[in-house]
Amino acid sequence: MNIEQARFNMVEQQIRPWNVLDTAVLDLLSVVKREDFVPAAYQSLAFADMEIPLGHGQCMLAPRLEARMLQDLAIQPHETVLEIGAGSGYMAALMAARAHRVVSLELVPELATMARNNLRKAGVQNAEVRQADGADAAPAEGNYDVIVLSGSVTEVPQSLLTLLKVGGRLAAIVGDEPVMRATFVTRTSATNFATRQPWDCNAPRLQNFPEPSTFSF
Repeated sequence: MNIEQARFNMVEQQIRPWNVLDTAVLDLLSVVKREDFVPAAYQSLAFADMEIPLGHGQCMLAPRLEARMLQDLAIQPHETVLEIGAGSGYMAALMAARAHRVVSLELVPELATMARNNLRKAGVQNAEVRQADGADAAPAEGNYDVIVLSGSVTEVPQSLLTLLKVGGRLAAIVGDEPVMRATFVTRTSATNFATRQPWDCNAPRLQNFPEPSTFSF
């Protein structure tokens, strides 16, 4: 496989057509090597338009979804980011290239170790992976400028919204199959939040977040 040609095709055929036009984001996809975060068994699929299994029921999200979320969050160099669901560490590496610092929580110990190792090998020094349940997230060092859920939930968790600084943004994929929406919530004041849902997508569930009751009268 010609890796650079495959990377180029990923950007031009998957990501750019998905309204990812920010040149800084597109350039970053060449700097942060996606293939270095993909399990060896799936190296040939590193640039495919699909979710890549990581084991333990988890996966890497499709490249276009990660790139679009990164673009729409518009992370700034002074900002601190909390990620729920480290996976292989790839999204943390992308965000770390734009942020001051990234704290990534991963429920599965083996994946937390994988993400740490991948970030270390990639030379990323401002991203920290903690083995923890993001559904029980608590601010370890104050509130965050950006919170990213690297998977889907039924609704935006209020517990995470309280961890946002005023002016901070939370990104999540919200809803139930077959229709989910990329959801961005901005904390506009101590008590107010503004929500927008600019595009449709689907993603696997994050573990341990509340699910609606399926009981009906």
